[in-house]
Formats: sequence, C-alpha cells, structure tokens
Amino acid sequence: MKTALVHEWLTPKATGGSELVVQEILKFIEADLYALVDFESSNPQSYLWGRKIGTTFLQHFPLARNGVQKYLPLLPFAIEQLDLRDYDLILSSSHAVAKGILASPHQLHLCYCHTPMRYAWDLTFDYLNNSTLGRGLPGILTRHILHQLRQWDVLSANRVDYFIANSQHTARRIWRAYRRTAEVIHPPVEIERFAFNSQKEDFYLTVSRLVSYKQVSLIVRAFNQLELPLVVIGSGPQLKQIRQLAKSNVRVLGSQSNDVVAQYMARAKAFVYAALEDFGIALVEAQACGTPAIAYGAGGAKETVLDVRQFPEMGTGLLFPSQRTDALIEAIRFFENTQGTIVPENCRLQAAKFTPTIFEKRYLEFLERCCREAKLGKPNRISRTL
Repeated sequence: MKTALVHEWLTPKATGGSELVVQEILKFIEADLYALVDFESSNPQSYLWGRKIGTTFLQHFPLARNGVQKYLPLLPFAIEQLDLRDYDLILSSSHAVAKGILASPHQLHLCYCHTPMRYAWDLTFDYLNNSTLGRGLPGILTRHILHQLRQWDVLSANRVDYFIANSQHTARRIWRAYRRTAEVIHPPVEIERFAFNSQKEDFYLTVSRLVSYKQVSLIVRAFNQLELPLVVIGSGPQLKQIRQLAKSNVRVLGSQSNDVVAQYMARAKAFVYAALEDFGIALVEAQACGTPAIAYGAGGAKETVLDVRQFPEMGTGLLFPSQRTDALIEAIRFFENTQGTIVPENCRLQAAKFTPTIFEKRYLEFLERCCREAKLGKPNRISRTL
C-alpha cells in the first residue's frame, strides 16, 4: 500500500512526545511525510535532514519557523489543502489539526491522537486568562475563533476511521470531545538513553516547559516552604516569574541540553511533576534512571507511576491528589520520612513497559487489524515482521 504520514508541524523547537512518535513510526513503516510547515528537512542535525516533505501555504508565511500556532485560525483550512488522493493508507499524528486531512472513501485513515486540541477544549479558559487576546473586544473575537475551532474539530473527527490514544486519559477525552472510542497504545520512550543510577544526591528535580498549566510555580512555592533543594530545568514565558519566585534553595537553570537533563535525572533524589498530562514522557524517563516520581495523581501519571502506598512491593513514586501546594508538601514530607522504601530497580522495570519495541509491536498489530477490517493489504514496513 502507498502510505502517507501527516503531522502538524516539523521545526527545531518541536521536540516533544508527538514528534518522537513520528520518528518512531518512520522506523518501521515506509511513508511519505506531510506537515503544515517543515523546517527540519533543511536542518543537518535532524533525523529528517534531506527528506522530501509535503507542506502547505503556511510554509511561506513570516515567522512560521518560530511557531505556526500564531496562525491558529488558518490551521484547519491549511491542513485541508494537502492533496493525499494517491494514497491507500493515511496515518496521522495529531494534537491539533493533522487528523483533519481530507480522505476519499477508498482510503483508510488511522489517527494517533496525542490529545484533542487543548486550547479549544481543556485549556480554553487558561489560554484566555493568560493572554492579552483573551480580554476586552479582542477577547470576544478570540472566543468566537475557539468556538469555530471546536466545531471544526468535532467535524474533522468524523474523517478518521480508527483512533489510537496515547493513554486511557486521552481516550476518555477523545470520547468526551468526539464520542469516538480509541485503542490505547502508550508512546515510545527511549529509556536506553537514560543511565540507571541507584546512588542519589540530595536534591529534587523538575523538568518542564515554563507555561502556566505545567504548574511549576506550585512546585517552587512548595519547596520554598519546605526549604529543600530543588533544581528547575526548562524555559518558557514564565521563566522570569519562576526565577523571581524561587528562594535560595531553588536553582532555576533554564533550558539545558538533553545530555544535561539526563544527568540531572539520574542523580536526583526524586522527580517532581505537578501538571495534568495526557501521558507524561518525562515521568517515564526519570523512572528509567531509577529515580522515583512524585506527581499529580491524574491523567497519564496514574498509568505510569505506581504509588508506593498502593503498591508497597513494586512502588515507583507517590501521587498527590490535587494541584495544591499543601498536597505536594504532604507528599514530599511522606517521601522524606520513608526514604528507602522505593527500590530504584523497580523504577527501571516500570519504565521498561514503554519501550519503542513494545510501541512498534502494538501499533503494527492494531494497524493490521484495521487493514483487515477495511479489506486492505498489509502496510509496507522496513523493520522486522511480527
């Protein structure tokens, strides 16, 4: 079968979990790649260097390299301009509009959904409250645009034959937004990139984009009260605010290389995370280092972290019940008072449940089942057969 793989945008700054899924799929399925914009095929450091990638008219818009999201009202229209009529199989990796490509009746469309469009659904009011475009007359226009996006998002969900969700949490959100069921296949995590270390140093760590919904300020406030050492790695619009908030026991390092992040993860006493994530790759990466995770007990964290209070023999961390400073402080104090009850080897074993090999096997099995139901042949692949 002739196969196309569609993603939202491919830029040097887009290096999250959705991009890792695209990279992994291309290792075992032969597919032509499409995106709204592409600035990676011209990047010598990228795995997409020199690859031919189909793009939209947004490729030539000013400032698109630094964030095509600024053209948000145009994204649905743009993705619909990709002409994929020559393909038998369409795979999409979608967290915004990639699932909205136009397909013909003879084509099979399988969507790996990282999340329904967050700024149109869960984060609507967070987005409005933290943007100048959310107030006054511009706010009315912004709310109308988001309303139209929600309508298009539901409509375009009907163009997908089969959904895959990256977690049970995302599957529930897909059902809530689209009334569609989804197969849960957790994303691949390159745990071999993270060295296991059972000898920990006396500091806690958080790694995150510094935006409001990641709740890094909550973590900093908790450690300000606890007066325990915390290292914060990440950049974003809240970087200045986080640095002003942090007391002397909190080191804010800003953006760091992947190697530096991995070193800190391996040495940290525990990894702290307060965001509501659809999956949360960083939590798995920390556990791959043998580092316990202390996380907000909702979303994907409930699927990746084993609370030692519930699983005393195999626990890999702690889950705190609410995004409140006092809830996190209570969890940290419990961890301090019960150090040694979490075995680093258990953390590594938990992380091993999310390897690329497992992702490939489950993705191909589900894809072949969908192809059989649609009476298509097997997808082309370049790795081992099942």
